[in-house]
Amino acid sequence: MTQTEYSDANSYFRERFGSKVYKASISLKVTCPNRDGSKGSGGCLFCSEGGSGEFSASSLLPVKEQIDEAILRVSRKIKGEARYIAYFQSFTNTYCDPDYLDASISEAMNDDRICAVSIATRPDCISKPILDVLVRQNKVKPIMVELGLQTIFDETAKWFNRCYETCVFDEAVSLLKSSGIEVIAHIIFGLKDETTEMMLRTVKHVADLHVDGVKFTCLYVLKGTGLEKEWKEGKIDILTRDGYFDIVEEALKILPPDVIVHRLTGDGPKSLLIEPSWTKDKRSVVNYINGRFKVRRRS
Repeated sequence: MTQTEYSDANSYFRERFGSKVYKASISLKVTCPNRDGSKGSGGCLFCSEGGSGEFSASSLLPVKEQIDEAILRVSRKIKGEARYIAYFQSFTNTYCDPDYLDASISEAMNDDRICAVSIATRPDCISKPILDVLVRQNKVKPIMVELGLQTIFDETAKWFNRCYETCVFDEAVSLLKSSGIEVIAHIIFGLKDETTEMMLRTVKHVADLHVDGVKFTCLYVLKGTGLEKEWKEGKIDILTRDGYFDIVEEALKILPPDVIVHRLTGDGPKSLLIEPSWTKDKRSVVNYINGRFKVRRRS
């Protein structure tokens, strides 16, 4: 069987930074506009109370201490030289005072172990003052902005309470790219009532916008989320392992070779994960990926 090729983040970062690169997850004292009432409440239907930052340290700790904790956890599992990306992961990390973001990024960049900063956020939270911070800091060390799109279909987005239209994402990508900031788009496969054709149209859309990277994941059902209630009521279907990776395979065929795939599937917190159960055996999933897909050789 011919393996589908993709441009993976591990190879890309090793070539770019000269060593293996790991993520050091960081939490800031932020929330989201669809949680605090400014645009909505409750957050996205699939998002836990941790705001997708279950693997991060407490936001009460200084950024430097969070980096120390994250690196300590990772370093126990690795051998040899490594560098780290400071990953501002939980909630919406540009939904804050620009000075606070600026100081937090500076604290991360002042650590010699950090080679770049990646910031998870929403496209409707890229103001001019925030963009000025990102552009200035990007001159110190590379800044990557991860935008939670999930789908280009606004009706689906209304279902999971995204609280912005896809045109806002398009505008944010254009603004960030024209300012020299790398953009990574988050996409979820298996959202309610979406066909394979719809999911692939989302992939084609972000590819046409010339994003620098993508993160794919299947729809997770986590304890304590609005999605758990819908799942218990039988209102949503969860993709099987083969079904999910069939979609991933077609998605990879759409992406240009220069678009870096930062994630082929997510890794939900075991303490909260209900479905899909096949993701609980991470080693099995990794072996399956290695057997079905092939990392594209970089020239």
